Amino acid sequence: MERTLILLKPDAIERGVVGEIIHRFERVGAKMVGLKLLISEKDAAAMHYTEDLARRRGEKVREQMIGMLTSGPIIAMALEGVEIVEVVRKMVGTTEPKAAPPGTIRGDFAHVSFKHADEKGIAVFNLIHASGSVEEAKIEIGVWFKPEELVEHEPAYTKFTIKK
Repeated sequence: MERTLILLKPDAIERGVVGEIIHRFERVGAKMVGLKLLISEKDAAAMHYTEDLARRRGEKVREQMIGMLTSGPIIAMALEGVEIVEVVRKMVGTTEPKAAPPGTIRGDFAHVSFKHADEKGIAVFNLIHASGSVEEAKIEIGVWFKPEELVEHEPAYTKFTIKK
């Protein structure tokens, strides 16, 4: 089983689509092992958007992302499941909302483009973050959750078997 981190960003909360987004993860059978609403401190956002992001996309983009993440409440969620990192990434859609296919979270609930964000000098408000790899998920979950905040449980539906 893998674990992944989901962050529902301030725009998801402001838009009132949190329930719909969480419902999508529930529908595919992802097991929730952590969930909390918080206001991100700048230090936590900086640990999340690492200097690796600055090397890849520039320090200005990193600072915009940190500013966006600290601009309002967020929801941190840890999910567990079979190859869940890949499953969640498919469900979320591409980073640029306007390019995300219909049926994905970003494709259904957002439409902002990189061009628009660049022209306005703002971060791309794309509703959600999802870990890009199993290794990244381990690090990111550690940023947002203490080990004791993650709940080990077996869903009731896994406890029943059909007798032959």
